[in-house]
Amino acid sequence: MSKTLVAYFSASGVTAKLAKLLADTIGADLHEIRPEKPYSSADLDWMNKKSRSSVEMNDKSFRPAVANKVENMEQYNRVFVGFPIWWYVAPTIINTFLEQYDLTGKKVIPFVTSGSSGMGNTNAELTESCKGAVLCDGRRFNTNVKATELKAWAENF
Repeated sequence: MSKTLVAYFSASGVTAKLAKLLADTIGADLHEIRPEKPYSSADLDWMNKKSRSSVEMNDKSFRPAVANKVENMEQYNRVFVGFPIWWYVAPTIINTFLEQYDLTGKKVIPFVTSGSSGMGNTNAELTESCKGAVLCDGRRFNTNVKATELKAWAENF
């Protein structure tokens, strides 16, 4: 029997809501990716070039520390990874999360939230962080997505 994990990072609660719905809909375990240092609203001010998120996203090598780890990651063969789109890619904390595990043989499936941006270069930016895994094409979801749509999408993996 396959085990599925839905791991997510949510800065404002939007991605958390989607991740919980996905996990409930497909019967997966749920894991919140929490930054060691939580983001404040000032940190998330993308209009400020000196805000924490702007500084992190301008340095592709930056890896914010994650406060928690998934126990027994080896038990999962599918890992849905959810996050908000920042600057047309995943926040660098997603790279941190993925790089701390041996993902060999696992399917990694991104799902994202965004006010208006698409997936952009998300998969290209995540490829190196998913060594040994099959990085599947991700998808952006609206906040009003229905469980039936999520289930139909997830069944493709």
